[in-house]
Amino acid sequence: MNALAATSRNFKNAARILGLDAKIEKSLLIPFREIKVECTIPKDDGSLVSYVGFRVQHDNARGPMKGGIRYHPEVDPDEVNALAQLMTWKTAVADIPYGGAKGGIGCTPRDLSMSELERLTRVFTQKIHDLIGIHTDVPAPDMGTNAQTMAWILDEYSKFHGHSPAVVTGKPIDLGGSLGREAATGRGVVFGTEALLAEYGKSCKGLTFVIQGFGNVGSWAAKLIHEKGGKVIAVSDISGAVKNPNGLDIIELVKHKESTGSLLNFSGGDNMDPNEILIHECDVLIPSALGGVLNRENASSVRAKFIVEAANHPTDPEADEILSKKGIIILPDIYANAGGVTVSYFEWVQNIQGFMWEEEKVNNELQRYMTRAFHNIKSMCKTYDCNLRMGAFTLGVNRVARATNLRGWEA
Repeated sequence: MNALAATSRNFKNAARILGLDAKIEKSLLIPFREIKVECTIPKDDGSLVSYVGFRVQHDNARGPMKGGIRYHPEVDPDEVNALAQLMTWKTAVADIPYGGAKGGIGCTPRDLSMSELERLTRVFTQKIHDLIGIHTDVPAPDMGTNAQTMAWILDEYSKFHGHSPAVVTGKPIDLGGSLGREAATGRGVVFGTEALLAEYGKSCKGLTFVIQGFGNVGSWAAKLIHEKGGKVIAVSDISGAVKNPNGLDIIELVKHKESTGSLLNFSGGDNMDPNEILIHECDVLIPSALGGVLNRENASSVRAKFIVEAANHPTDPEADEILSKKGIIILPDIYANAGGVTVSYFEWVQNIQGFMWEEEKVNNELQRYMTRAFHNIKSMCKTYDCNLRMGAFTLGVNRVARATNLRGWEA
């Protein structure tokens, strides 16, 4: 099942549980605006090349739309639609005053030079600058993009609208980025994990963790779990996988990855088959790479007690049912990885105020938001007798539906 079908299915289940009117259900499902633009740039050799750029603005009932921009060859309207919709519910679950959006360009970033990437980003910004804005739609980095990409968008947008640091988040610190933003998604994953484990009288200390994906999110989650006394016993990324039943030294593993470009042949662990990572026995499994990795083929073999969805849509609905029957507790993506957008909100607030926060304040506020959101989800689970995924979806959908009704848009 593709991401859009799975997201829509979860939304419809939540709408049914909430007893939403059919008219508002349809209204919430249809995107506010879909944008598709041609981005033609000269390559370094003088030849012209064209790419297709997308921006889906899903909902703005609760505030400006918010969502990342990804550069990836598989960017297509369905994927962008699904992720825009997920952002609408995610921002509502975190209770930050945003709606949802998502964007991207169908390209392979590693095949483009830095100057080609800059030209592509600037052309894309020129095509959409009048449809994004500080109080309209605030982009952020995603797969294949980074703080430098946001700096180019900020600069190009500011040529049309004057200096506007709040138009994007995830910027370099020197251009108004927030302290703590780089680690925010991984740190939020850990705060969410701690809130979940506390319900069962546990903490990270002494538990075993397996992490699929060792990019920004996975590596920060691993470092913070390691600091808290958790044992990260297996890690994988595109380069391979490594394990140590006594726990990997994450600080040394990060150094090894930086120096060699690979997780393989780490002196503090053994190489393993990356295909085994999701079914490796552990207390907590954290998929933090691509979507759809837990499916009906491998779900019955998963041996974790808890799954924390650091990636977007890592669990197919069919796998969800299998895992639930096995008694595995799943912390859903629209809550578990909301740390990034929450600190993006803090960055936006700082930019609007023109007043920068200390990193300690950012991290403390993030913990407060993540902990509060978890307890709100648990309250919905109790009210509607549902699992954590439906608890999160009913919480998010209900907040957006209420805002829509209060604004009088349902008519």
